[in-house]
Amino acid sequence: MSNYILVTGAAGFIGFHICKKLINEGFNVIGIDNMNTYYDIELKKSRLKLLNFSQEEKENIWKFVKVDLVDKDSLIKIFKKYNPKIVINLAAQAGVRYSIENPSTYIQSNLEGFYNILECCRNFKVENFLYASSSSVYGGNTKVPYSEKDPANHPISLYAATKRSNELLAHSYSHLYNIPSIGLRFFTVYGPWGRPDMAPMIFTKLILSKKPIKVFNSGNMSRSFTYIDDAIELVFRLLKKPFMKDEKFDKNKPCAASSWAPHRIFNIGSSENVKLLHFIEILEKELGIKAIKELKPIQPGDVINTSADCELIKKTTGEIYLTSIEMGVKKFVEWYKDYYNY
Repeated sequence: MSNYILVTGAAGFIGFHICKKLINEGFNVIGIDNMNTYYDIELKKSRLKLLNFSQEEKENIWKFVKVDLVDKDSLIKIFKKYNPKIVINLAAQAGVRYSIENPSTYIQSNLEGFYNILECCRNFKVENFLYASSSSVYGGNTKVPYSEKDPANHPISLYAATKRSNELLAHSYSHLYNIPSIGLRFFTVYGPWGRPDMAPMIFTKLILSKKPIKVFNSGNMSRSFTYIDDAIELVFRLLKKPFMKDEKFDKNKPCAASSWAPHRIFNIGSSENVKLLHFIEILEKELGIKAIKELKPIQPGDVINTSADCELIKKTTGEIYLTSIEMGVKKFVEWYKDYYNY
C-alpha cells in the first residue's frame, strides 16, 4: 500500500475536516485517534461516521485505526503497513484552562506522543510533515498582529509551552534528519463540528438554554476567529509544498520565520480581529436570543488579544477568500441547531 496521507487526531475537529477534504480530493487517507473522553465522544463518533459516508462512493481509500500516539509499538506497525509519505499531526491534548489542572496529561500526549511521531517520520522517510501548533505560543507578547518573525519564548500556559516545545523538537529533527516540516499556528478555529470546550459551542448551548455565559476579563478580549474551511484550505495548499533549506538564512541575524533546516512555521488564521463582545452580539443575532452575561476576571493562562499577521502564508500559498465572522457564525449556528435538534 502506498501514497497514503496519515492524519493523527482524525476524529477531532480540525482532523475530521482535513480528512474530509482529503477524501473528497481523492487521496488515500489513514486516520488515527485515541478517542479520549476529554469531550463528548459521541461527537467524535459522528464525525467518523460522516467520513465513512464521504468515502463510500469514491475509489480512494479511507481507513481509521484507534490508537494513542503514546503507544509507540502500535504506531510503528501503522507506519510499516501504510508507509505514508505525508503526515499531518493534529493529535494532542487540547485546552489552555484544562492544562492548569491536568498537567501530566499534556506532557504525555503533547510531548511523548509528538516524539513518537517524529521518530516514525525519521525512520520511514516521510517526505512532508505538518503538525499543529497554536497561536498561544506567542504567550505574553503584546505586539499585534502576531508575526512568525516575532520571538515566541514566553508561553503563559502549559498547553502553549508544549506546543512551542513541539516546534523546537520538529526543528531539531528537521535539521538532524532532513525532514521537511511545517508548523501550523492555528488561531481560534471555529465552525461546524467544532469542539464543545470552546467559546462558540459553550456560548451557543448556554444561550439556547437561557443560562448565563461566563465572559472572562469582562469581555475585554479579542481573537482572530478563523472559520474552519479557511484554515483547511491553507493547510491543504501546504501539503505538496515540502520546504527546503533557506540558503539565504543568516545565522548572525536569525529570523524566526525561516531556517537553514527544511522547517517553516506559519500562522493559520484570519487577519480580522474580533472583539469577544462583538462575537457574542453576532451569536445573539443568529440565535434570536439575548445572552445573559456573567462578567468574570481573566483566567490564568488566558491571552487578552490574539491577532494573526497573514502576510507570510499569503506570500507562500497565494490569496485566499476568508469567511466573514458574520457568515461563519451563521453557518456554525445552522449546523448546531441541526445536529442538536433545536
